[in-house]
Amino acid sequence: MTEEQLIQMALKVRQNAYVPYSEFMVGAALLGVSGEVYTGCNVECASLGATNCAERTAVFKAVSEGETKFKAIAVTGDPNKYTFPCGICRQVLVEFGRELKVIVAKTPDDYKVFTIEELIPHSFTPDDLGKNSPEEDQNGF
Repeated sequence: MTEEQLIQMALKVRQNAYVPYSEFMVGAALLGVSGEVYTGCNVECASLGATNCAERTAVFKAVSEGETKFKAIAVTGDPNKYTFPCGICRQVLVEFGRELKVIVAKTPDDYKVFTIEELIPHSFTPDDLGKNSPEEDQNGF
């Protein structure tokens, strides 16, 4: 799967966003090490604290399907500027490995790539609790 294909999937699912309050649609496509892609969009509620972001929707969908090891996630929002994961989403993403590739995209031709570690340095991780992250388990550390 190419970065551009993952972005296309995020752009497509972005259209499903339920955003009656902010009207700010976000889509995400998460690539598991299995090759499976899990998509998510943001879902708002009148009680805004109950709102769920696209990135977390994709992660929770993947975990509910049994996948906890990921290669990359593409995030699309405003087509005129890069939409980065919020702080809560960054914390959830780093839970599953510091080397996860995060692709923030306006279009399939206009995007930037970071590791989650670059987006949330010095994060609180399973290491802080004396536990291995799924990434470390995968690599045999």
